[in-house]
Amino acid sequence: MESKRVTGANDYLKKHKILDLFENMTSQLIYNEPENPKEFLADMIDKLRVARDTRFDYPCLFDETNIASVFGMMDPSGKGFITLEQYKQALTTLGCSEFEQDPLGADLDRIDLDTFTREAKYGLEMASATFK
Repeated sequence: MESKRVTGANDYLKKHKILDLFENMTSQLIYNEPENPKEFLADMIDKLRVARDTRFDYPCLFDETNIASVFGMMDPSGKGFITLEQYKQALTTLGCSEFEQDPLGADLDRIDLDTFTREAKYGLEMASATFK
């Protein structure tokens, strides 16, 4: 059984998205491999602070080209749509936990690139919005 101190610490970390923040910053650090990692991390915090205040331009490892590539992998025959299950699986794989569970086209089991891109960008933005 967890102690009150451990439970309180876990609640604190969740409330302030501390683990998400560290995961995001570590991913950026490994991906970019900057010459001066401490300066890079300080700049990341500044960018996250600005993004939080403006609700714009969250630092993210994936851009629209990457999102379109993921869609293309799910649609190898080029039909122009993927299934709802593929949509959910792909967004989860990208690290998105917040996205529309019943998007446009779900009723026909046909999610197009525009819908996928919109939801991926939103989900990635929310995943990157780790600075409170």
